[in-house]
Amino acid sequence: MYCGMASLLVLVGLGVLVFWVHHNSSSALSQSTETSGDVLSGTVFINGTASIAKTDDDYICATLDWWPPEKCDYGTCSWGRATLLTLDLTDPILINAVKAFSPLRIRMGGTLQDKVVYEIQGDQTPCNIFTKNSSEFLGFSQGCLPLARWDELNSFCKQTGAAVTFGLNALYGRTIGSDGSVNGPWNSSNAESLIRYTVNKGYSILGLELGNELSGNGVGARVSADQYASDIKTLQGLVEDIYAGFEVKPLVLAPGGFFDANWFADFVNQTSQTLQVVTHHIYNLGPGVDDHLIQKILDPSYLDGELQTFSSLQTLLKNSGTSAVAWVGEAGGAYNSGRNLVTNSFVFSFWYLDQLGMAATYNTKTYCRQTLIGGNYGLLDTQTFLPNPDYYSALLWHKLMGSEVLLTSFSGTDKIRAYAHCSRNSPGVTLLLINLDSNTTVQVHVSTGNVTSNGTLSLKQESQNHRTKFARMSRGSSKDGHIREEYHLTAQEGNIQSQVLLLNGQVLNTDSSGIIPSFDPINVSHSDPITVAPFSVVFARIPGMNVTACT
Repeated sequence: MYCGMASLLVLVGLGVLVFWVHHNSSSALSQSTETSGDVLSGTVFINGTASIAKTDDDYICATLDWWPPEKCDYGTCSWGRATLLTLDLTDPILINAVKAFSPLRIRMGGTLQDKVVYEIQGDQTPCNIFTKNSSEFLGFSQGCLPLARWDELNSFCKQTGAAVTFGLNALYGRTIGSDGSVNGPWNSSNAESLIRYTVNKGYSILGLELGNELSGNGVGARVSADQYASDIKTLQGLVEDIYAGFEVKPLVLAPGGFFDANWFADFVNQTSQTLQVVTHHIYNLGPGVDDHLIQKILDPSYLDGELQTFSSLQTLLKNSGTSAVAWVGEAGGAYNSGRNLVTNSFVFSFWYLDQLGMAATYNTKTYCRQTLIGGNYGLLDTQTFLPNPDYYSALLWHKLMGSEVLLTSFSGTDKIRAYAHCSRNSPGVTLLLINLDSNTTVQVHVSTGNVTSNGTLSLKQESQNHRTKFARMSRGSSKDGHIREEYHLTAQEGNIQSQVLLLNGQVLNTDSSGIIPSFDPINVSHSDPITVAPFSVVFARIPGMNVTACT
């Protein structure tokens, strides 16, 4: 009798626990997907036969820039002390934010990099900071990088595990004509002194990039493709000489400018033996002062406008015979420091994640976001260092999306953007869904394709159950092949210009020690459709989706 009562109590206790888990999971997801608008169904098709492209494992990259506090745009000065020369590298949130990626690629560079001189060990010449001067090229005087600051930057990168690409001063020792053309070859002596110092100190550098936005028509100045190719040969020669005997040498990157098909073709054809990475920049939304930025971000046809750049560069590299690969070396969306409460708010994750998905589809290996911190487009807030929504979006991508890219399409509405990769460090596929619609919830069914033994394409409907309530949700293990993990991202109170991000209905915050929060998914039955609420983002990790490309 006693044993029977004990068993009954255990069963009752388990029932209460199951109810509690189910209730809390349902509540969390309902907060993130609740809507009073329209509901429609759509299907995402994932071709799992073979990957169509591949990124680097460390695809996510962010920039640190040279702009000083005096950099102002449209009457607003948004950089503060978030510059390479003055950023507080001891801030715990900054340290933890970079560490969370293990590693984060960081590109150090930007507009003023070509006006930087590097302090030379033993030289008594004063090492002065940038000062605002409207009569000077780019509106600032020449600035200097003290070796002590270079030591601090490298110590920070070692501490956080960051992998550094450093932008070299391509205008050193040159003059700029009245028409913006740059005369003469690059004087590499100052860069050589910094590279030798770096090697002697034992600092690890992933890559060296020559110049910033000097290709094509340039921004303020331009270098011909022929001369740039010659300068790259000079840089490659320095790397081979200084790193002689090293098993791993820094990558050589260039030109770090806006894609110009003719210029890039001439340049790539002349650097097939000396260049490892072709970098280009993206600011396709126009100036930060534009009042129509949000409308552009929410317009699928406008977002698709950048497809041509990625496609053209992919074709160029494929046809040129070069082994060089493509990186997006700098992308802030809206130039002149972005726009407050747009490029640092929730709505910008639509643009940013769509860019990450689109670029990966065209074999882009690394994507560097402008900025890690600084301006109005930082992943971290310039003043408080607290993560903006895009920081969490980038970290979720890094944790969930593997390097193998799968051909993905969506039918049902053009307001859903869909991308799929093999999952990172786990079986199956991770699907990214972005809903640009303000009023419509989309129930997404997943179909996959694999080539069968007789050579035909077989289709499998992964989501068969059309129920819209979440009766099978739990926070239990996702190792069961019938369960998928979902991460629903929404803005606080539905305000897409909010800087507060909700994950499955819960606010993401750092704690008092600056620790980056963990990401807890909701586990959903694999047979249920994926519910994508209006103005939301969903990452769905589907471990039971066994496709050929991911095995």
